[in-house]
Amino acid sequence: MSLNERVQEEIEALEAILMDDISISYGDNGCPELVKSTIFPSTADDTDKQYVCVTLEVKLPDNYPDCEPLVQLRNPRGLDDTTLNHLYRTIKDKCNEFVGQPVIYELIELIRENLTESNLPTCHCAVCLYGFSEGDSFTKTQCFHYFHSYCLAMHLITTEKHFIEEQEKLPTWQKSTTGFQASCPVCREPISCDVQELKNALPPRELEKAQNFQVTKELQMLQAQMKQLFIYQKSRGGIIDVEAEENKLLLITESSESSPGDDSGPSELNGVLSRQRCDPRTNSSR
Repeated sequence: MSLNERVQEEIEALEAILMDDISISYGDNGCPELVKSTIFPSTADDTDKQYVCVTLEVKLPDNYPDCEPLVQLRNPRGLDDTTLNHLYRTIKDKCNEFVGQPVIYELIELIRENLTESNLPTCHCAVCLYGFSEGDSFTKTQCFHYFHSYCLAMHLITTEKHFIEEQEKLPTWQKSTTGFQASCPVCREPISCDVQELKNALPPRELEKAQNFQVTKELQMLQAQMKQLFIYQKSRGGIIDVEAEENKLLLITESSESSPGDDSGPSELNGVLSRQRCDPRTNSSR
């Protein structure tokens, strides 16, 4: 059986087993080039308990399966670098073991087993930047990002407050007609959640154990050094005074024709640009 026939047979088997859970890309010659599948842990079809996932991309070289395919793990959710590096090592070992044989289904099952064994987010909460400890209440968004329930509630409450404040400053015709839409703090995708329920969760343990912030002598010395650096940069023109710049207007006047009886030559009048900086409060040039 030729290489192409062996690959095509493997692809047909994958499509029959995984159906919509797999995507195949073909080259100009009609041969499969790239296989993609998003893999979740095995949770008996209870998607609410699938806390991690990753997309497997397998690029097929011309002489596959007699050589290793090129494997990439894309869009990991709930997985830290340590877990991903472990997955890559096990994938490498599996590819070496199956040289000369179809390996894509084996890789999918290998990754699924690993995700099932570590079906808890190993990343950090993007709001408080602490990890997830045993007993912490956490939330998985529809886009597979993870937050302590308490942290997500505080973030959404603050975000909605700022949204309302900004809306009140706008004229009626510019105000939003749809109202506040909660979004993921990481990817800004729209999310739906019960803020009141999230707010009832206890704060993460690491946050409660964190020491209160105190200004140390070292920090005070650093602040003094930064103040001196700011003064020095300002004296050298390296700091722009935003408020002062906003009070300046740049006026450009152009005269294209000479007035009757004007002795000035056309070269002096045509295309002459006069730039003046005016104080809008006194309306006088300076």
